[in-house]
Amino acid sequence: MVSKCEMRSTEQLAAANPSATPTKSNKRLGKHTHWLTTFLQAMLLMVLANFAQAAGNLTATVDRNKIGIDETLNLRLRYTGDESGGQPDFELLEQDFDILSRQQSNQYRVINGHAESFVEWMLTLAPKREGNLFVPSLHYKGEVSDAIPVIVTEAGSGPGADNRQAFLEVELDKERLYVQEQLLVKVRLYTTIGLHDIATEPLQIPGAHIEKVDEQRYERRINGVAHAVYELTYAVFPESSGELTIPALNYVAIAGRRDPFSLFNRNSQRLRLRSQPKTIEVQPKPDTYSGTHWLPAASLGIVQSWSQDPKTFTVGEPITRIVTLRAEGLRAAQLPPLPKLNVEGLKTYPDQPQQDDQADLNGITGSRTETTAIVATKPGDYQLPPITLTWWDTKTGRQRATQLPAFRFTVSGSATATMPQQPGATPDLIPGATATTAAPSVIQSNFWRNLAIAALASHLLWLLYFLRRRNVQPENSSATKKQPNANQQARNLEKAAETGDPATIQQATLNWLRARWPEIPASGLEEASRQLGFEELEKLQGLLDAALYATPPKLLNRQQVVTLVGRLLKRERSRELNREIDKPLPDLFA
Repeated sequence: MVSKCEMRSTEQLAAANPSATPTKSNKRLGKHTHWLTTFLQAMLLMVLANFAQAAGNLTATVDRNKIGIDETLNLRLRYTGDESGGQPDFELLEQDFDILSRQQSNQYRVINGHAESFVEWMLTLAPKREGNLFVPSLHYKGEVSDAIPVIVTEAGSGPGADNRQAFLEVELDKERLYVQEQLLVKVRLYTTIGLHDIATEPLQIPGAHIEKVDEQRYERRINGVAHAVYELTYAVFPESSGELTIPALNYVAIAGRRDPFSLFNRNSQRLRLRSQPKTIEVQPKPDTYSGTHWLPAASLGIVQSWSQDPKTFTVGEPITRIVTLRAEGLRAAQLPPLPKLNVEGLKTYPDQPQQDDQADLNGITGSRTETTAIVATKPGDYQLPPITLTWWDTKTGRQRATQLPAFRFTVSGSATATMPQQPGATPDLIPGATATTAAPSVIQSNFWRNLAIAALASHLLWLLYFLRRRNVQPENSSATKKQPNANQQARNLEKAAETGDPATIQQATLNWLRARWPEIPASGLEEASRQLGFEELEKLQGLLDAALYATPPKLLNRQQVVTLVGRLLKRERSRELNREIDKPLPDLFA
């Protein structure tokens, strides 16, 4: 009964609401609604996926987590997302690793209908130290990668390591040394494989002077295996005592065959080779050392040579003395100057010293050469003092001394003549000479020569007196005949000074002096300068002697010569204005 009533009520409701009954159109509408809902859900998932992709993702990976200190590893850093330029900050990475190479690539690919784009950086890293290191977390566009642990072990044991195809070796030639002493450091690259594009790191040590002295390539067999060796030798000079550290050196090379027709050389491999640091003790100068200059050397010698045979040494003629100081294991800048010559009767004209460093397998050999032109002003026997240098023998570890013996020679010829002096005046002798050393024959020769000059001068004075009394005009005409010659020689001297040639200037000066003061029996500028007492002439004579007698000749300062000649001629013209022409040497005939 109840079920029938329920069924009836249902039929009545269906009759009262015909739309409530399912029809074909209602079924079709339900299907469209379901499809639309599914489509909207799929679109929503795609949008969410795009948002997730736009947010990006940064990942870091390495090809291995355990390497030796002399090995490298590859770091791959990938960013998936919207890339619009720039790159991560690798500053933190460089605290523990050297970045040997860095490459960047942008890629877009579709896999099974799924599109993917990313940017990737490939870095070759070399560890700076041993221990447990980390590739730090890197940042890019708000994303952070994970840190990666890397274990760095020590390098192989050395040349005896059979499994090492390439390695570095550093060798020192001594276990301890003194300050400023030479230390030879040899850096060798061993390899059993083909290496090319080797980038070497120069040796740099704070507080030391370093010079590369040798470079060699050869072959050496180690445990029966042939190794190609590339060797560099450095000379190191520590500037202070204490502990000297030879830092670890890093070499980068490419291993494998290089294909010139390939842009990528995929068969090649980049290697980073690292040496072990070394420490050596640098001792201060010994307290027992008594030398004036600290010279730690393996050997030291002094040699002397002459431009000509000293046996032919004559008065007034220059001869050149060449002294060379050579030291093995010292630079030329460390060698001291030699003592100056100060011998009575000798004038010296030293030249600028010449310094030279020669490099070979034994390091640096420094040399210092001093050249001096010597002019004797009087005959006699001379002796050049010995030259003694104290130095420290680094081979035997004791103080030694090297001496150039004293040198004796004889100067022939006659001394430069002296001029008569005023009564009571001190005789004007050649510098370095004394009245007791003059030879009697020389004094007698000077006496008769001076007497002849005085007699000739008196005859000339009498002749001028008679000519003045007879006719004034002949005197004037004779004066005008003499004066143009001196004026012409003065103009010639000015022109010679402009040329800058020392020989031409010297000859022009002598011609002018002889034309202006024919009474002076001068055979050279030195004698004329002494008799006249002109400061300008003395300076000019010194410049010309240095330019003519020094070996090699000194460069003549043309402007200085022109100034001295101008002042000399001006002095002479002022004497003419003061009417002192008739007394060119006021004290000569007193």
